[in-house]
Amino acid sequence: MKKIINDPAAVVAESLRGLAAAHADLVRVAYDPDHVVRADAPVTDKVAVISGGGSGHEPLHTGFVGAGMLDAAVPGPVFTSPTPDAVQAAISATTGQPGALLVVKNYTGDVLNFETAAELAAAEDLDVRSVVIDDDVAVADSTFTAGRRGVGGTVLLEKLVGAAAARGDGLDAVETVARRVVGQVRSIGVALSPPTVPHAGEPSFDLGANEIEFGIGIHGEPGRERIPAESADALVERMVAAVVDDLPFGEGDDVLLFTNSMGGTPPMETYLAHGIAERLLADRGIRVTRRLVGPYITSLEMQGISLTLLRMDDELTELWDAPVHTPSLRWGV
Repeated sequence: MKKIINDPAAVVAESLRGLAAAHADLVRVAYDPDHVVRADAPVTDKVAVISGGGSGHEPLHTGFVGAGMLDAAVPGPVFTSPTPDAVQAAISATTGQPGALLVVKNYTGDVLNFETAAELAAAEDLDVRSVVIDDDVAVADSTFTAGRRGVGGTVLLEKLVGAAAARGDGLDAVETVARRVVGQVRSIGVALSPPTVPHAGEPSFDLGANEIEFGIGIHGEPGRERIPAESADALVERMVAAVVDDLPFGEGDDVLLFTNSMGGTPPMETYLAHGIAERLLADRGIRVTRRLVGPYITSLEMQGISLTLLRMDDELTELWDAPVHTPSLRWGV
């Protein structure tokens, strides 16, 4: 294993120190328990939006803390859920009378620990609610989660509910936006190579030189099937079909297309795949009205991509276009 690290046990804390040094104008980092908050936190006249999960998926979630997106992010160890006390610390550091919304990926540890933290916050008379995202079409269930996993749609959800909170929506309205997004976003991912977790020191699964893992998760889980390597046209067509047929998306739909690098795929290949996906969607009469391309939810150094489609409407388009200023996503400021 070759990685730019020191002690595997310290990799998350050392990475957070780098984040704090690079973006002191945008975020503050607290340790033991680890959590990242906006530099101007608490912003107590608005609903707080908080998310988190295992590290190794950066810039999710810590790179999305800032105006127009997250008020706080709670990083756990690599591919491991943060503890309830860390989530509770983030809630306490950011949440005022308007309350907070927790954005939770559908993994058993995340769901349980964020729910526990919300219950602890309720004991302090804070209105804290959770919305669980489960956009992965690859699985109905897995050993890592009860039901579908939360994957690329999480990035879009965090942006949209962050914008709703920033414009002054109350907690009921922010939660309504979140649940609408969860209901109309779908994702699929593929891997050309597995990730290597620092403390494990070996790849998460074995993959032959001419094999692709189709339907992977973001924690190094193998996919729903192993297929022979194929052209980009064929692979992206397979991915688009899996996502479009699931909701289903149909002719006349306006969508946001998010083409994501899993960490090890270069921009050249990611943009190539995005162009194919746009063409295939146009062939189906589906209009891509908003786009995001790049490594925004990763799995360490995994080579691969994911595709996420969100059915758009006028309100979601307005929220997507609203200003955002975070370490890893910014426009309109």
